[in-house]
Amino acid sequence: MLDGERFHFEHWRRHRDAGKKPDPQRPDHLHKARLDGERAVLARLGLSKPWLDELERRAGLSGATLEQELLSDGRVREDAYYGALARGLGLPFMDNVPPALLADCAEIDTQLVRPRIIRCRKPDGSPLTVIVPELLRLFEERAQFERAPRLREQFAVTTPGALRAAVREAGRLRRADEAAHGLARTHPDFSAHQVLSRGQKITATGVLIAGFAVIAVHPAAVTGLHFVFSILFCIMLVLRLAALKAGSPLNRRQSFPADLGPTPVYTVLAALYDEADVVGQLIERLDGLNWPRSRLDIKLLCEERDEATIAALRAIDLGPEYEVVVVPDIGPRTKPKALNYGLIEARGEFLVIYDAEDRPHPDQLLEAWHHFRAAPETACFQSPLVIGNGGAGALPALFALEYSALFRRLLPFLAARGLPLPLGGTSNHFRTDVLKSVGGWDPYNVTEDADLGMRLHRAGHGTEMLTRPTVEDAPTRPRVWINQRSRWQKGWMQTWLAHMRDPLRLYRDLGFRGFLAFHLVVTGQLLSALAHPLTLLLVASSIAHMLTSEPYSPLQQALFAIDLANLFGSYTVFTLMGWGAMPREERRRLGTARFFVPVYWLMMSWAAWKALRELRDRPFFWAKTPHEAKAGLRRAKT
Repeated sequence: MLDGERFHFEHWRRHRDAGKKPDPQRPDHLHKARLDGERAVLARLGLSKPWLDELERRAGLSGATLEQELLSDGRVREDAYYGALARGLGLPFMDNVPPALLADCAEIDTQLVRPRIIRCRKPDGSPLTVIVPELLRLFEERAQFERAPRLREQFAVTTPGALRAAVREAGRLRRADEAAHGLARTHPDFSAHQVLSRGQKITATGVLIAGFAVIAVHPAAVTGLHFVFSILFCIMLVLRLAALKAGSPLNRRQSFPADLGPTPVYTVLAALYDEADVVGQLIERLDGLNWPRSRLDIKLLCEERDEATIAALRAIDLGPEYEVVVVPDIGPRTKPKALNYGLIEARGEFLVIYDAEDRPHPDQLLEAWHHFRAAPETACFQSPLVIGNGGAGALPALFALEYSALFRRLLPFLAARGLPLPLGGTSNHFRTDVLKSVGGWDPYNVTEDADLGMRLHRAGHGTEMLTRPTVEDAPTRPRVWINQRSRWQKGWMQTWLAHMRDPLRLYRDLGFRGFLAFHLVVTGQLLSALAHPLTLLLVASSIAHMLTSEPYSPLQQALFAIDLANLFGSYTVFTLMGWGAMPREERRRLGTARFFVPVYWLMMSWAAWKALRELRDRPFFWAKTPHEAKAGLRRAKT
C-alpha cells in the first residue's frame, strides 16, 4: 500500500542523514522534506487535500510533524490511526497493553516521556516487543519484517496512550514512593520531612536557657532585646519602601514577536483534590491557552481517593493533549507530592503549574517561551497572581491588596536585583531539566513554592517575573482564609528551618545580599506575623504610661518612636504598595477595605500562631482550600 511513497521517504532520509541542524526561526529543509514524505503517505491513507493543507500549515508554524498534528486534531482516534499502521506492517494491534506483561524497573520510565518500544513477556513466557511506529519509519520497519517473517510473531503495535498507561500502572507504586520520598533521600538537608534537626533542637534549647538566665540576672536585657527586634523590623520596612519607590514594572506589559517560530512541547501540571465542581472551568481556561495543541502535554493529577474529581474529569470530552493521572495514596497527601509524580512523566522542555481555580492569561506560555529563549540562564519565570473577586467583601479586597503588593512590587523588585524570591503557589514556568535536577518539590513542605524558589537560587538558577497574569479568587469566609493562611505560614516556618540547618552553607550558597534578602523576606515575614500583637501591646502600654505616669527615659522614648514608626509605617507602606500597583478598576473594587489593614494584620498573626501549633502537632497536614465554580463557566461537557 505504501510502496509508491518510498521516493518521499528516501528524500527525507537523505536530508536527515546529512546532519543539517534546524533553523530556530523557520522550518528547515529537513523538516520540509519530512512533511512532504508524511503528506504523501497520509494522502495514500485517505486524508483529503484541504485537511492535509491545514495540517501542513499548522506543522509549519509549530515545528511538529504532520503525524503529531493529525493526532492532536481530534478527528482521527489514536487507536484507529495506529491500527492502520499495524496493518501496513502486517503486525497484530493491541489497543490495550496489560501491565502484568511488563517487568517494572526505572528504565521503563523513559516510555512515559517518549513511548516507542517496550519488551515484555506473554503469559506463556515467550518474548513480546510492543512498538509505537512512526509514520516515516514504516518502510525501514516493514523491510525488516519482510526479511525475517518469523519476527512478526514476537512484535505487536499499540498506541502511545496505551503504552504510557501500561508503564504508568506497572511502576505506579515505585514512582509514587520516589515522588513522596525522593528529595528526602537525595537531598535530606533540604527536605522538611524532619521538622527540627538534632543540631537545631540543641541550639534552640541552649538559646532559650541562656536567654531566660540572662533576663533573670539582668532584667534590663529585655529592653536590649526589644531594641534589636525594633531595628530588624525597621530594616524590613526600609526594604518595602525601596520596593515601593522602584515602581510597578508589571503594569507595563512586555511585548514579544507575533511569530516565535517552531514551539517546543510545554507540559502543564494541575494538581487536583476535591475539585469536581471546578474542573470544567479549568479545562475551559486551559483550552484557551494560545499554544499549538500538538505541542501541549497537559496532565491533570488526581489523588487515588478522590473518586468524585476523577469521575468529573472522565465525564468531560478531553482533547488528545490531556491525560488524567491518578496519584497513588503513598506518603503525604499534598500538592507537591502530586506534582512530583507528574514531573516524572513530563514530556515538555518547559513546564508550568496551575491550580484548579486559575484563569491564566491566554498568552502566558508564549511570553514565558519568549523570555526563556532570551535568558538561557534563567530557570524559572513567575507570572503575577491577581485576585479576581476583590469586590466580594472586605476580606477578598484586602487579599487583593496584599497580592498586588507582593506580585507587582516586592517580587519584581527582588527579581530585578537577582535576589532569591519565594515563588507563588501557581503559574510558575520552569525549564523541566533544571526542575528535575534540583529534586522537584518537597512533598513535606506545605508551602512548597517558597521553598523551591530558595532551592533554585541556591543551585545557581535565576528567577524572573512575567507580565501576563493569572487570575484567581480569594477566600470570602474568615475560617477558610485562616486555614489557608496558617498552612502558608507553617510552610514558611518549614522553609526557614530546612534552609537554616546549616547557616554557613546557606550564606555560601546565597552570598551576602541573598542571605540578607532571605532573612528580610522569610524570617522577617514570620517575625512580623508572630510579633505583631506584641508590638501593638507595647505601643498601647507606652501611650498609657506616658498619659498616667512619669515621662520615659530617652532610651524608652526612642524605642517608643521606633515601634510607632514600624507599626504605622508598615500599615502605610503595605497599603501604598498594593494600592499604587493596582489599575483603576481594581482600586474601585477595593473600596474602603484598605482602612481595615490593621485588622487584617491581626488575622495574619492569629494564623501564624495557629501555624506554630500545627508545626508541632501536625506538621505535614494540608488544609484544603475549597473552590467554587464561577458563574457562566461550564462544569462538565459530556
